[in-house]
Amino acid sequence: MPRPVKWRRIENLPEYEYFVPVNVSNCELKENIIKVEELEAIRLKDLEGLDQETCAKKMEVSRQTFQRIYNEAKMKIADSLVNGKAIRIKGGNYTQNICVFICEKCGTKWENRVEDIYENEVRCPECGSEDVHCADKPRRSFCQNRCRGRGRGLGRYRRCEHNGK
Repeated sequence: MPRPVKWRRIENLPEYEYFVPVNVSNCELKENIIKVEELEAIRLKDLEGLDQETCAKKMEVSRQTFQRIYNEAKMKIADSLVNGKAIRIKGGNYTQNICVFICEKCGTKWENRVEDIYENEVRCPECGSEDVHCADKPRRSFCQNRCRGRGRGLGRYRRCEHNGK
């Protein structure tokens, strides 16, 4: 069984997710998909002007992994610019924060991305209970309405609009 991919730390999710060349018709348009962590590597190295070691530390990966991520991003961007392809930013193995979850029912502890609270229902891997919370954040109850305590947008740990919790 292959080793699981380590989460790459990013500071912010991208505000813009799609870039299109103006001289290409939609039926002929091809695109390159840049992962969120590849965009973060470009941001750190090229916009912030940080050296490779500092970038790797900020993303919590090895220098070799950072260089591989950075090179893949540069290749996709160059291909898009030279060959008139669109750039879509999505997916990847990224997180803004790792959280230690605790199951209230059976006491199991495990690590997961904070984003998973909002993307999926977080369940205990041992007993399947949804009564879990992040040990790093104060406990909050989930709303029983459709929002399930998630709020809207990218705001993490926003209060529920239904019951104020």
